[in-house]
Amino acid sequence: MKEIALLGGSFNPPHVGHLMAALYLRTTLGCDEVWLLPSFNHPFGKPLEPFGDRVAMCEAMALDVGPWLQVSRAEAEVGGEGRTIELLEWLLPKHPGVKFRWVIGSDILGDLPKWKSWDRIEAMVEVTVLHRAGYPAARALGPPMAEVSSTEIRKRFEAGESPAELVPRRALEVARTRGLYGLR
Repeated sequence: MKEIALLGGSFNPPHVGHLMAALYLRTTLGCDEVWLLPSFNHPFGKPLEPFGDRVAMCEAMALDVGPWLQVSRAEAEVGGEGRTIELLEWLLPKHPGVKFRWVIGSDILGDLPKWKSWDRIEAMVEVTVLHRAGYPAARALGPPMAEVSSTEIRKRFEAGESPAELVPRRALEVARTRGLYGLR
């Protein structure tokens, strides 16, 4: 049975931590594919760059990895409030015979009580918690992933810095070309 890991997030912008998580899922858990799922609407109201721009940065980043790393526009097709349960209810029937794994970072565990129908999500898919640096949790797998966040990267952009060591070069090129985050 084909196994696909679903790595959702704002990807605002995508960074090396996302790549490390995807590679970990592929190489240690044996996932056939990892799908990056940029949020269309953030359910908690986070301001985001336009969906198409975040998708384009993810697609550019995936070019250097291989065909097992895919970018999905599913959240735009689902619509709704951007809730994971809505996405899974829409996505799973479209892919019978596929085992899906929903992936979150250990930094998200404190937010789970705010998630709509978390118990149903856990019943629908296997949930995998990756150890994000600075957020130890008994349930988390793997070594601490890179201590990097999109929030910190945006702050560095605002300060006029170019965190090229944190953002894959192709994604950074898309951000510059499109004038995202005040880049030119």
